[in-house]
Amino acid sequence: MNGINVAIVGATGLVGQTFLKVLEERNFPIKELYCFASSRSAGKTIEFKGKTYVVEELTEQSFDREIDIALFSAGGGISKKFAPIAASKGVRVVDNSSAWRMEAEIPLIVPEVNPHVLSHNDYIISNPNCSTIQSVVPLKVLHEAFGIKRIVYSTYQAVSGSGVKGLHDLEAGTTEFYPYPIVGNCLPHIDVFLDNGYTKEEVKMIEETKKILGDQNIKVTATTVRVPVKYGHSVSMNLEFEREFELEEVYRLLQSVDGLVVHGHENSLDYPMPIDVEGHNEVHVGRIRRDFSVDSGLNLWVVADNIRKGAATNTVQIAELLLDYL
Repeated sequence: MNGINVAIVGATGLVGQTFLKVLEERNFPIKELYCFASSRSAGKTIEFKGKTYVVEELTEQSFDREIDIALFSAGGGISKKFAPIAASKGVRVVDNSSAWRMEAEIPLIVPEVNPHVLSHNDYIISNPNCSTIQSVVPLKVLHEAFGIKRIVYSTYQAVSGSGVKGLHDLEAGTTEFYPYPIVGNCLPHIDVFLDNGYTKEEVKMIEETKKILGDQNIKVTATTVRVPVKYGHSVSMNLEFEREFELEEVYRLLQSVDGLVVHGHENSLDYPMPIDVEGHNEVHVGRIRRDFSVDSGLNLWVVADNIRKGAATNTVQIAELLLDYL
């Protein structure tokens, strides 16, 4: 393939900038690159592979040119409006917002888990929630082997998940974005509260896990927490299986998963931490141990760079899958 034409929507944002880094690192076959953002960012310049690109304002006419794939990270409202416009022009959209994730006809993809649900007819593809992505990477093989009955998620999510505003509150010690100080603190709520007492982030993890694993019968609950870490989400997962398991088999299965780094098999102090995964694309799992309080229970600790695998890298991996449909 000589190269395809790629558009970045939200090119000046934290994830948009990481799109460009990952595309370059993975040598994605780009012929023409178009960078779109809001009117506030129009006219700015972006460097990519030694060339300078001028950011254009995103309009309804932006896709009136030959574009093969568009990577969106500009918020749900922008995606709801402009993704259908792009798709109507024959552009395959990979969207990083929550706008399309739970639409039945829109595939929600983690390439290591469910690439088979993609089809030639898909023109809007959704990238899952950051914490969901890293969680389902180890869960798929365990579900296939032992049958997951129940998942209890507890997350420890970095401020970069809130974008530059979250990073600013941590670095400057302000409360301009968060309702309480994040420095030296933990905030046990991410996104808005719903009538049932859960937050929108928690419901995202619950519902997206079932959709990606293709099993609506799994019982899932979640508590999502913002912590004073710049990059790298951590998830404590407590699993209850339908069938008995041996820890050696768990290790063997997890070690077989592409993009998953397994820790702690021989050294209990070998466990993944946010400080170690920053800037990396892999998902890391450790603290693997039996839960003795229930039959067939297991505990896992899963860590990944939320801007990389939790957003930009997973999006680019989906784009790589789409190359087969162009």
